[in-house]
Amino acid sequence: MASQSLQKPFQKILDPTKIGTWNIVRRPPIENQSVIQGKAREQNSNAFKAHQEKEGVRLRKALNAITHGKNIFVYHNIRTNQVVYSLTRYLEKNSVLRQLVYHGKKTVPATLRKDMWVPYYSVHFNDTKVGLRAYHLLREFAMQRQLAPPREMVTISEQFLNQKRPRDPEEARKFDEKFKDKVGWLMEKKDRARVLMDQKATSVADIAAVLAIQEEEIKNGFADGKRGYLTRTARRRRRDARTKEEAKAAEQAERVAEFEKALSTPGVEYKIQEPQGGEYALSEGIKVLWTDVHDARYAQSWPEQVRHGELDLTRQHVIPGQKAIYGTEVLADGSFNEKA
Repeated sequence: MASQSLQKPFQKILDPTKIGTWNIVRRPPIENQSVIQGKAREQNSNAFKAHQEKEGVRLRKALNAITHGKNIFVYHNIRTNQVVYSLTRYLEKNSVLRQLVYHGKKTVPATLRKDMWVPYYSVHFNDTKVGLRAYHLLREFAMQRQLAPPREMVTISEQFLNQKRPRDPEEARKFDEKFKDKVGWLMEKKDRARVLMDQKATSVADIAAVLAIQEEEIKNGFADGKRGYLTRTARRRRRDARTKEEAKAAEQAERVAEFEKALSTPGVEYKIQEPQGGEYALSEGIKVLWTDVHDARYAQSWPEQVRHGELDLTRQHVIPGQKAIYGTEVLADGSFNEKA
């Protein structure tokens, strides 16, 4: 009797940045009657549910570690035009609220409302160090502009008055009488708060400036792995830190491998890894994907290494991937000259 060869299961690659919001990731499968806090627990017990939720948090951190620093996802508020930056495709409550500056009453929400935050753009790097450096610079620029804004940004101007003037003739007359001699004065507190929270245009200018700064830093040897002279204590601390990082990476890799095994079936083998040659692949340079590609015009110029593309349409609050129609092509480059 002829022996039948075993057929290999179909292998499917999952993008770790896109599965963080799946219910099976937020609450990974755990066997019933598992020992939790020294006792076998039923699936319906509160201890089991709390343990499952904590395991979901640990799993999401392990998944995020695979591409940590290579992607920056940007959201804006549809009402106030506030902008927040995230290293994950989904928004986390603590990360969002920590970026919002208090400018007065009702300027910082009590919690994260996901229906108020929509995808704006995403930035994708080939090097983790470069991506993390860009993320820190973006956060610093946004904070500095809100805490110490330029004088002209919060000053009453003719353009500001034209935008604020009421349409009703009687109300417009009263408005003109109130502000007729106040051009050049500081805005009222409520108007200043509204102007400082509106970062939709300045965020695009910031990312263009940050990428230009990094282009110069890379030319000067930034992120090349070379260090200056280190003392004996500094070298010991570096060795200890690397040992802890390696142990943590091994623990996270084991957690991801167990999750892959739980997802896989005899016919399909799932692998969670950074996609190679996918939508973010560039031999060199940086890719920026836009919900509305015309928002890129908020920046005066873009570095030569930047390539632009479009995000796919979505009804969710999570930033999607690149539009499939373009594949790995780009819509524009250089000084943002659109393709014919």
